[in-house]
Amino acid sequence: MAGTLDFSPDDRCNAFITTCREARFSDGALAGVAVAVKDNISTAGIRTTCASRILEGYVPPYDAHVIELLRKEGAAIVGKTNMDEFGMGSTTETSAFGPTRNPADPTRVPGGSSGGSAAALAAGLVPMALGTDTGGSIRCPAAFCGVVGLKPTYGRVSRYGLIAYANSLEQIGPMARTVEDVSRLMSVIAKYDPRDSTMLDRPYDHRPSADIAGLRVGVPEEYFGEGVDPRVAETVRDAIGVLEELGASTVPVSIPGMRYALAAYYVICTGEASSNLARFDGVRYGPAVDIRKSWHDAYQEIRQANFGAEVRRRVMLGTFALSAGYAGRYYAKALGARQKIRQDFERALRDADVIAGPTMPTVAFRLGEKTDPLSLYLADILTAPANLAGIPAISVPCGRVDGLPVGFQLMGRQFEDERVVDAAYAYEQEVRA
Repeated sequence: MAGTLDFSPDDRCNAFITTCREARFSDGALAGVAVAVKDNISTAGIRTTCASRILEGYVPPYDAHVIELLRKEGAAIVGKTNMDEFGMGSTTETSAFGPTRNPADPTRVPGGSSGGSAAALAAGLVPMALGTDTGGSIRCPAAFCGVVGLKPTYGRVSRYGLIAYANSLEQIGPMARTVEDVSRLMSVIAKYDPRDSTMLDRPYDHRPSADIAGLRVGVPEEYFGEGVDPRVAETVRDAIGVLEELGASTVPVSIPGMRYALAAYYVICTGEASSNLARFDGVRYGPAVDIRKSWHDAYQEIRQANFGAEVRRRVMLGTFALSAGYAGRYYAKALGARQKIRQDFERALRDADVIAGPTMPTVAFRLGEKTDPLSLYLADILTAPANLAGIPAISVPCGRVDGLPVGFQLMGRQFEDERVVDAAYAYEQEVRA
């Protein structure tokens, strides 16, 4: 079976930057299934902007590895979803193409940076989507919009064709309305690619099981502490109770390095962003520079005019952190803190099979509510640690506070994505029964 899928969504929430009116599909495991793709993943012949004016007219000549796999299995790529510019944000408000609105409440943010993918799912526009997660960018919007999102183990899904923000942290991952569909999509995209030197040959081929008898669930108090809305914490503790009713046991664990996580994350990710975004200079990528001006003036003018404020802020922070005299003071210390966090998770996961906690400290906030960068950065406190440790983490809906979705986060050992998926599936099946 092969054909075209007519895709003309009623996109009231501004989930898409580009849509494919007649999306082609072929035979395969996902034959005819509409899949939305975050706009920082390369798609041959389909505009890919990273939600930035600097790439507004860019059409890649090649597919990312995950897109090759989707096409091979017959999926219909129906469009490119809105996002925070270059993945830098937690609200999808930094997009050059306007903010995405949360289908649960159009006055609220959908989360970010994969907010368009989550909103498209929550609005019923597509059954499956791809996002990317550098510090929570799949799990945050999944939690805020009430859908499911998996950040795979670092190195399990190829990053070939992903327009890089922070190479050592980011992963492409599946999003859907159910855990079963997330697992189904993961089975397609998690196949070895020699073009990505950070990838290991650990394909994912798993059908979720709800049998979690004997599962040890670690509950770190750091995930329920200062800054976490007590109602969100209570809702997530109730979800942990459901796992206990299904035969799991809970054990207290500790991640003391959490207090360093945000600082380490923002030094590392901005440093890598500073390096990665240097290519957008009006020569290699971006609008053409005025050759009558000096290179320095032309370069500065192009980036000032076409990068948004948040991207410029992070590039400057990263450039400073890597500069002579400061790299040892900031970047080297951040790498040390990262190692401490990784060791904390390894220690905790010797006593537990999965670690459970809230995905986000609050429910979705209002559009325009958080205007200072620090308050937005603090929103990543519960998601960024998994990226620093390189472990798998999933967010599954677990209830509502003030009518807005709450996300239940489950994390596991490296390359034990299947166990994390099973725990989320068991919970989902029980509450939907």
